[in-house]
Amino acid sequence: MPAIDYATLLPKIWAALGETLIMVGGSFFFASIIGLLLGLALYATRSGNLLENRAVFVVLNAIVNVLRPIPFIILAVALIPLTRVVMGQGYGPVAAVFPLTIAAGVAIARIVESNLVAVDPGVIEAGSAMGARPARVLFGIVVPEALGPLTLGLTYIFVALIEATAVAGVIGGGGLGNLAMTYGYQRFDWFVMIVVIIVIILLVQVAQLIGNLIARRVMHEDA
Repeated sequence: MPAIDYATLLPKIWAALGETLIMVGGSFFFASIIGLLLGLALYATRSGNLLENRAVFVVLNAIVNVLRPIPFIILAVALIPLTRVVMGQGYGPVAAVFPLTIAAGVAIARIVESNLVAVDPGVIEAGSAMGARPARVLFGIVVPEALGPLTLGLTYIFVALIEATAVAGVIGGGGLGNLAMTYGYQRFDWFVMIVVIIVIILLVQVAQLIGNLIARRVMHEDA
């Protein structure tokens, strides 16, 4: 086994980690906004809900159902022309934020909708009976009731984004996935591959730990 050149390897790992964090952080921020708004709209416009609107629900539901099953690597490649228009470039960690945001956004939307649907209808009826407007019921009663599970759902998406960035790296997104492919796999440097795997595992564990702590605190405060 050849000697390990730490002076060369460590800067590459730090640079790749930085690119991964850019992809995860940027896409999670934008996907959370898009997903929360889309999920709230899906919930509110469902049949029998606060802002029932069949036409809006059917359109939004169709968008989520079409985008959500597409494997990320296929979605990212298919969106390259649009990514160039939106981000100004088709490759690199900044460009990868766009397809990651789309993929995570629809996933968050479905998680939000599912958690809001699970809220006790009696609580909603009580709020409506007291004269609260739909927006007040939605943001003052429904969302707070589902906040704990929503936090866990967002944590799941954050972890999934870390994994997706590895795929993005394979198709030119940069980050740890690109480092593992170009320096680990293609050059048969299994030490680099192992280091990348360890770093990704640590990122996932830290993200999951923080998400669990936040969710536990939120649910404890609700109790």
